[in-house]
Amino acid sequence: QVQFVESGGGLVQAGGSLRLSCAASGIPFSINTMGWYRQAPGKQRVLVALISSGGGTNYAEFVKGRFTISRDNAKNTVYLQMNSLKPEDTAVYYCNTEPWTTVWLSGDYWGQGNQVTVSS
Repeated sequence: QVQFVESGGGLVQAGGSLRLSCAASGIPFSINTMGWYRQAPGKQRVLVALISSGGGTNYAEFVKGRFTISRDNAKNTVYLQMNSLKPEDTAVYYCNTEPWTTVWLSGDYWGQGNQVTVSS
């Protein structure tokens, strides 16, 4: 059974930091490119960052220089360190595989997400 369990969200003031974690199960984690996504109220879910099996990373322009994605293959866990947070970063954050994999396309395996709220 594929499962993604996110943790670490919360309320923080603008300029603050948070670290999100996502424990994955039911997939060959170490060979999958993993991603963090977010969905703000009234908006579609968007890709925030990707990390390949070898540790290569890619970021959306709106988080470059502020967010860092990392992974621990021994723990089947992917992380998102978020610094210099802005009110516009307020959203529910999810992890999943990279877009267009079978798991991602199924739509059945999104976790409960983690609410991140940044106050001004």
